Amino acid sequence: MTEKENKKEGLRFFGEFSDEKIPLAETALHLALENHRGRSLGPYLTHIKKICDQVGQRFEDLIAAGASDNPETKIASLKHVICDQHGYAGDEETYNDLRNANMIEVIDRRKGLPIALSILAIEAGKAQGWEVFGINFPGHFLLRFDQEGKRVICDPFHQFRILQASDLRQLLKSVVGQDAELSATLYQEASNREILLRLQNNIKFRQIEKEEYEEALGTVAMMRSFAPDEHRLLLDESVLNARLGNIASAIDLVRQYLHSVTDPGDRYDAELLLRTLETSLE
Repeated sequence: MTEKENKKEGLRFFGEFSDEKIPLAETALHLALENHRGRSLGPYLTHIKKICDQVGQRFEDLIAAGASDNPETKIASLKHVICDQHGYAGDEETYNDLRNANMIEVIDRRKGLPIALSILAIEAGKAQGWEVFGINFPGHFLLRFDQEGKRVICDPFHQFRILQASDLRQLLKSVVGQDAELSATLYQEASNREILLRLQNNIKFRQIEKEEYEEALGTVAMMRSFAPDEHRLLLDESVLNARLGNIASAIDLVRQYLHSVTDPGDRYDAELLLRTLETSLE
């Protein structure tokens, strides 16, 4: 078995886990190996473990010094270790750099996308038993801390800044439009698979923008490995095969997708794509 096949088997292994059992940071590192073949993950896992230990120690020190056991103190502990001690920051200068969504590169360079930095923070927070969750806020991944009925949201991309309702409303309107308003659904917890899919979607979208369809196809294949029930990926794979001229494969994939899709709008779009592909073969 080749190294690439071994890596895919590892991702399929994670794909068999129930969502809460998926090791978030470790899976993200396995995904990053695509561009770092032969690299050992040992030092990276050790680095993440060190961050987890240091966050726990920092929190204990703050509590011993008189700080309250609340989300704000937990966020301060994460910010001190991840940003102040280890130098992590959001990459505002080259935001669209593919390396910002590759966890190996994020650790090497100490900078990345909001979701990549959030993965480090979630890993460290969960190691302490904290209720910390990622939320799929439009256009910008954020963290939510829950404790005894209190909820606090922060932005790890900007030094773990705590966001008030006015900040969130402004962010939402800047992304969705001035008519958008905050709702409870925007604060819902993202599952481990949803976090990993969003991480990889950042890579896929940038590959498509650069017309790197073969590379994007490889990214989708990895996504299917750890999220086998994410049927929408079949449609993504179909479209990419079509752009590469693999029409027969594209038709087969969209037919597979039609067997699983239930939403009428999604089904209509897929049937339209299928007719277009079949017509191109005539």
